[in-house]
Amino acid sequence: MENSTARRRGRPPAFDRDTVLSAARETFWAHGYEGASIADLTAAMGITPQSLYAAFNSKADLYRAALEQYRGLGADTFSVLGEPIDTVSAFERILRGSAEIFSAPEHPKGCMISTAVLNCASENEVIADHVAALRRRSLDAFTARIERGIHEGDMKPETTPPALARFLGAIIQGMSVQARDGASLGELLDIAVLAIAEVARHRA
Repeated sequence: MENSTARRRGRPPAFDRDTVLSAARETFWAHGYEGASIADLTAAMGITPQSLYAAFNSKADLYRAALEQYRGLGADTFSVLGEPIDTVSAFERILRGSAEIFSAPEHPKGCMISTAVLNCASENEVIADHVAALRRRSLDAFTARIERGIHEGDMKPETTPPALARFLGAIIQGMSVQARDGASLGELLDIAVLAIAEVARHRA
């Protein structure tokens, strides 16, 4: 009986992985990778450090999992890249959707990926490289969508896809910073309108 009680006491408390990951995501989103301490994370997640490491292995792995969950929040916005609509309309939905996500009152402001880990201590360079790779993946997807638009005839053949993709990436990163600094949804949408007009200049 005593051994059974000891085993029960030694078991980690049960918790819903998605729920505690959401709490970690919000903490990282608000404070950044380096700014979120293990104490901050465990307090938000409602678990012990031992349970955190048992479930997620390390702070770095927890952050990667939180980033993947965050990407799911915008999945509907970015899924438009694969839809059978014209290129300008696709990027209009992405820009407007980004403005809404970045300014939503139920989450920290800005984008968790766009401006994440731009500067970090040397021991966190692996994390910085991971986030940079996610940003490059978005640029590659933007470039491919513009190339598709040229191929399908709704974008001018002289359009330079990588340059236009980087322009859009820069706008989205800038919107993220503006949101962090307090820009409203309306103000972010004003930026989006100007960016959409630039994309529309390349419409065939």
